[in-house]
Amino acid sequence: MKQTVVLLHGFAGFAVMNRPLGAMLRRAGYRSVDFGYDSWRLSLRNICENLAPRLEEIDAACGPGRLHIVCHSMGGLVARALINLRRPERLGHVVMLGTPNGGSEIADVLDRTALLRPILGKAAPALVTQRTAEVEALLGKVDYPVGIIAGSRPIMPYGAARLVPSPSDGKVSVASTRLAEAADHIVLPLPHMLLPYHAAAHEQIRHFLSKGRFAHDQAL
Repeated sequence: MKQTVVLLHGFAGFAVMNRPLGAMLRRAGYRSVDFGYDSWRLSLRNICENLAPRLEEIDAACGPGRLHIVCHSMGGLVARALINLRRPERLGHVVMLGTPNGGSEIADVLDRTALLRPILGKAAPALVTQRTAEVEALLGKVDYPVGIIAGSRPIMPYGAARLVPSPSDGKVSVASTRLAEAADHIVLPLPHMLLPYHAAAHEQIRHFLSKGRFAHDQAL
C-alpha cells in the first residue's frame, strides 16, 4: 500500500500551491493530499480544529502505510499544533521547509506597527518571536522524526530581507528554522518561496521521507 503525504502550505497560501510538490511525490510512489487553511482569519488553534477531522479520516484510511507530513513556512507550525492536538496513529516523518520555529523578525515588525498589524491577521501570535505560553503549549513537544530544510539565499537581499538575521532565505533566518529535537537539518542556497518547488529540495524531501535523514553529500 502506498504511503500518504499530507501537504501544508504557508501563511497567505492556498492548497493549489502544493500541486508541483504533490506531483513529485506521486511520481516517487506516494499518495499526496493537499490541506488548505485560512491563515489570516483563523487562529492556529482554530485552523487545527478545522483540519483535525480530515486528518483523522486520512489516518484511518492509510491501512498499514505511514502518514507523513511535508509543510512550508507557517505550515510547519500548523503541523506541530495539529500533531499535538490529534496525533495520527500512523504518523511517519515530518519535513519542514523554511518554518519559523523560533518566530519571524518580519512578523515582529508588522505586529509592532499599528498600520501594518492587520497584515498578519490571526496568525500573528504564532509567527512572532516572543510567543505566549498558550501558543507554545499548543505547538507541543516534538517527539517524532522531523527533518528541517532551511534556505540561505534571498531573492532580493534588501528591503524586508534586511530585517532577518543572516543567513536567511529572505523571510526566515536559518537559526529560526532550527529545533533542538529535530532528527536532521540541512541548509540549501534557496529563497523562501522556492523551497517547495526546487529540484534540490525535492530530492532532500524524498530522501528524508524514505530514510529519516537528509542526503548531506548531495546538497547544493
